[in-house]
Amino acid sequence: MSEQKIVLISGANKGIGYEIAAGLGARGYRVGVGARDDTRRDEAVAKLRAGGADAFGVPLDVTSDTSVTAAAAQIEEQCGRLDVLVNNAGITGGFDQQPTTANLDTIRTVVETNVIGVVRVTNTMLPLLRRSASPRIVNMSSSVGSLTLQSTPDGETGPIAVAYAPSKTFLNGVTVQYAKELAGTGILINAGCPGFTATDLNGFRGTRTVEQGAAIGIHLATLPDGGPTGGYFNDAGVIPW
Repeated sequence: MSEQKIVLISGANKGIGYEIAAGLGARGYRVGVGARDDTRRDEAVAKLRAGGADAFGVPLDVTSDTSVTAAAAQIEEQCGRLDVLVNNAGITGGFDQQPTTANLDTIRTVVETNVIGVVRVTNTMLPLLRRSASPRIVNMSSSVGSLTLQSTPDGETGPIAVAYAPSKTFLNGVTVQYAKELAGTGILINAGCPGFTATDLNGFRGTRTVEQGAAIGIHLATLPDGGPTGGYFNDAGVIPW
């Protein structure tokens, strides 16, 4: 009988993060529900357990060194290792993001969560991931991070968003750099795009369900040994950078 795999998902108390947790829980993973809000985290864990998942809560604010360090210590104590890290937590920064009138504090805040937060969590969890036989890291990105699509005149990349869209481009670049450094270690790291999914991030205007949006995250989290690394994917395959 194979050993139960352990996953930590940031921003897992709702939306796509929750559905990734549910999907991996249904596949037998022990699911760490990372979230800042205590009440929502507890509610998510209870709901996952009611559905049959082996879930536990992890207080996690990706913008806080103290919080991330404590999260790693909790997983060390409870599990001893980590098999999968899904960096799902993210913010848009609002929808008024014209470059010429942008609030610089908004840009800083978005990058702190969407990019620096990913680096912070990843680096802190790497010692635990290195104990896994088949470690996987999934960075939840977006098609708006594609410079190819953004520069295509008729490309469907949403509204102008000088904070959010470039933060995902930055995240994609970070993913590639990790893949280069971690080559040959067995750690696979990829960026996944859920598509325009109906969540509170976009006021539930998306055209895809959260189950559909979570599919790419689940797929990349469960890649077999020898699978791709340093890639940028959606359900249809490779996304152009």
